[in-house]
Amino acid sequence: MGYDSAPMRAIDTRHLGNEKVICCWEVDGVLVDPGPESTLPTVLDALGDTEPRAILLTHIHFDHAGATGALLRRWPDLPVFVHERGARHIVGPGRLVASAARLYGGEDGLARLWGEVVPVPEERLKVLSGGETLGDWHVAYTPGHASHHVSYLDADGTLFAGDSVGVRIVPARHILPVSPPPEVDLDGWHRTLDEIERRRPNRLALTHFGVVDDPGDHLARMREGLDLWAARVRDGMTEDEFVKAARQDLHADEGPDADYYERAGPLWQSYAGLRRYWDKRERAA
Repeated sequence: MGYDSAPMRAIDTRHLGNEKVICCWEVDGVLVDPGPESTLPTVLDALGDTEPRAILLTHIHFDHAGATGALLRRWPDLPVFVHERGARHIVGPGRLVASAARLYGGEDGLARLWGEVVPVPEERLKVLSGGETLGDWHVAYTPGHASHHVSYLDADGTLFAGDSVGVRIVPARHILPVSPPPEVDLDGWHRTLDEIERRRPNRLALTHFGVVDDPGDHLARMREGLDLWAARVRDGMTEDEFVKAARQDLHADEGPDADYYERAGPLWQSYAGLRRYWDKRERAA
């Protein structure tokens, strides 16, 4: 099934006016990762008269979940499914907003990118730990990119993977193992990739961006890319060196289409996340 065919639909949220950056998946009235609040008008326009039945969040980063509270203003009875580690942060997002503001250059920078972060009423939450069955959907706990990350496997074998398998702007083949701070966990991420492989999905539905019809090959190359980036940071590359090397790899594979990738996964963020991971390991040792 292609990603523009019913009942599965990719809504390009056109983040900052750009195509192929952030996708909101709509499956028979269920929204998987509605995107940031700044792109909500695009999502609402695409929905038209369709009233969503539920929101499934793979994780609570603003590019995936930021519009959730604003959608609850419009449809206050919508259930919101989220991992237990992320639940309190969407009910009371103050700490998350403050942390993100430091990353994005203050509150103005945060608002420009992601819009307003509206709290989600606690009574609307359906809290997940992984392993649940939601009708025809199966929930897998898939940490690595974030400790509160889950993925959803639909009955037709489509895995809605969030950022657990990286950024790939289909039909391009290059994969960015996006790894922003603060919760990158390389060991957990490898277990996640093993778990996804064990489930043998027919396809991977990516938030950034499109449907991957070669999941086995994709997962193998994701592992290689993750290990390469981790080793570069561990072995002492500076941020400038890391970004230059990653950009060279990207442009060698994708040429003029490479710019789409950095809009979806800024390379400096992945350096920061991996540097934080290795620094924590060193302190613990």
